[in-house]
Amino acid sequence: MVFAWMAIGMTVLIPLLVGLAVDAVEESNMEQLYWLTAAILGAAVLRLGLTVIRRIVAGRVSLAVEYDLRQEIYSHLMGLEIGFFDRNQTGQLMSRATVDLQAIRFFLGYGLIFFSQSILTVFLAGVVMFVINPWLALVALAPAPFIVITALRYTRQSRPAMQEVQQRVAELTAQAEESVSGIRVVKAFAREDHQFERFQGAVDRLFDQSIRSTRIQAFFSPLIGALPQIGTALVLLVGGHAVLNGNLDLGEFTAFYVYALLLAGPLRMVGMSLGMAQRAIAAGNRLFEILDREPELTSKPDAKPLPAGDGKVTFRDVSLSYGPEAPDALVGIDLEVPAGTRLALVGPSGSGKTSLAALLARLYDPTGGRVEIDGADLRDVDIPSLRHQIAYVSDESFLFSDTIASNIAYSRADASQEEIERAAKLAQASDFIDALPDGYETVVGERGLTLSGGQRQRVAIARALLANPRILILDDATSSLDATTEQQIRAGLTEAMAGRTTFVIGHRLSTISLADDCLLMEHGRILDRGTVDELTDRSPLFRELTGGSGDDPRFVPDDEELLV
Repeated sequence: MVFAWMAIGMTVLIPLLVGLAVDAVEESNMEQLYWLTAAILGAAVLRLGLTVIRRIVAGRVSLAVEYDLRQEIYSHLMGLEIGFFDRNQTGQLMSRATVDLQAIRFFLGYGLIFFSQSILTVFLAGVVMFVINPWLALVALAPAPFIVITALRYTRQSRPAMQEVQQRVAELTAQAEESVSGIRVVKAFAREDHQFERFQGAVDRLFDQSIRSTRIQAFFSPLIGALPQIGTALVLLVGGHAVLNGNLDLGEFTAFYVYALLLAGPLRMVGMSLGMAQRAIAAGNRLFEILDREPELTSKPDAKPLPAGDGKVTFRDVSLSYGPEAPDALVGIDLEVPAGTRLALVGPSGSGKTSLAALLARLYDPTGGRVEIDGADLRDVDIPSLRHQIAYVSDESFLFSDTIASNIAYSRADASQEEIERAAKLAQASDFIDALPDGYETVVGERGLTLSGGQRQRVAIARALLANPRILILDDATSSLDATTEQQIRAGLTEAMAGRTTFVIGHRLSTISLADDCLLMEHGRILDRGTVDELTDRSPLFRELTGGSGDDPRFVPDDEELLV
């Protein structure tokens, strides 16, 4: 700002020097003309240098603000609870962290400076003009009130329009991200044309909204730029008449005319700057919707680390709902799991198995009751210390675009290569990893899609085993494995489960037979508990879910999967 204002000072000084130079020519004072010419050149060079410095500083400041905000929003996103991401599209969030941030940076680097320069130019030029000739200054600045009124109307109309544009950009980004993420499904069902139509719809909505915003800008910006020309014309008419009547010096008239021309640019720039400001405000509103949102699930200020123990888990009258209007995912769960127990959770889809497991890692808080590990209520425990003691393997194994070794070591950054390889062997992943061109240093594609589903799942299991957790959760963790590989991995899993509290979610008898005990769930409630043999004998639902009876022709016992 300081460099910008100093440059504007030189800009406002030059017309005054030009007017004095005209008077020197009229008086045939060559010495004064030389000095004034040198002063004009000096002011121009100084303005050039100040402008260069201003651009460098403004560019650095705006980039630094973007840098800080980008890191802050990423850090804030990482601190928000899982429920927030359940309700918000990834593309929407990415748009705020990229497109919206660029709009803010552009305004800080250019729009804000231009706006301040324009206001300062009008103020300084007006002061000089009033000093030279107050009456003619009033004539020159006569359009100013109309410019202010027009600018205010432009601001009121453009802000909601720009907010809608930013929203449409976010929707477009979300649509593109969804299509790319699901490209395998798109290709599998030959739905490229359908996806293109959906994307085209988002493009059309963005185009239509941008056109509406452009129409507003197309009307007001030229109008704001044209109004100062009225002042220039009035200066020529009134000032020229005064010169002809001998009431105004030619040098003063020239200075006034140059000032009138000088005002046209800044007043026009006010309109452009307001447009940039509206875009930045709309982007900032969307950005701070996230930054101002406090995480709903955090550690208490006085939270203590998870106390030492062997992993005893207790659910005391636990209920869980994912929203005010959502049905209860869990209802009245009373459950005690002794340390070192291997408990299988069996139930139809939507019975609450995964929800129960998610409460253990405090991905969600129960809406009623309490969950305890080794006697500590999880809401009183420091969240990182809790999650370091829990390893979770889901049926959708996510891998990062990194080396296999880094993906396995994600659960323990300090793990040695020997520990990584031992975890891979337990997960029956070492053979296929050794066969890869770069072995453990092979870089997998985004989400690990360059590996097969079974390979990804084995890497994810190795990652969980490396963590050496107090509690292990296997959520259909062997669903992508063939029967042979699953049989091979059983020994490794049995070794990993030894002395460790384990929750096994699945339907295969080969999987749940790893457990000591089984929990049968339905509609968020516990229906029964017992060993595999006990539940097979007394529960038709258990037999149906696991294929544990050969009486029904739907069940094919060879691979122990339910086929309909």
